[in-house]
Amino acid sequence: MADIDPARRNKKPRPLSDAEKAVLEEFLDAIIYSGRYSDNENEFRHVQLPKAMLKAIPKEYFDQSRGTLKLLWEAEWRDLGILQSLGWEHYEVHEPEPHILLFK
Repeated sequence: MADIDPARRNKKPRPLSDAEKAVLEEFLDAIIYSGRYSDNENEFRHVQLPKAMLKAIPKEYFDQSRGTLKLLWEAEWRDLGILQSLGWEHYEVHEPEPHILLFK
C-alpha cells in the first residue's frame, strides 16, 4: 500500500477552537464506526460522519480540488470527535461518499 501523500494534508495540524468544537458536539453521537477488517499487511476500519457534520467542519480541513476532507492528522480527527484507540492513521477519503473516512 502506498504511503500517505503529504500534499493531501495540512502542513501541520490545524487545531479546532473551543467554539468550533462546540458546533460539532451535536453530531458526535451520530458518528458510525465500522468493525475492523484486514488484508495481509494492515488492519482497517472506516468512520462515517453524519453528512450534515461536513457543513460544520472548518474549510481548512477540506481539499477543494477533490471536494473531500483532506487527510487528517490524528490531532485533527480527534478534534472532530472521532474516538479510536492509538495507532490509527487517516489514509483516504471515499470520494463518492466524502463523509466516510478510511483508517489503517
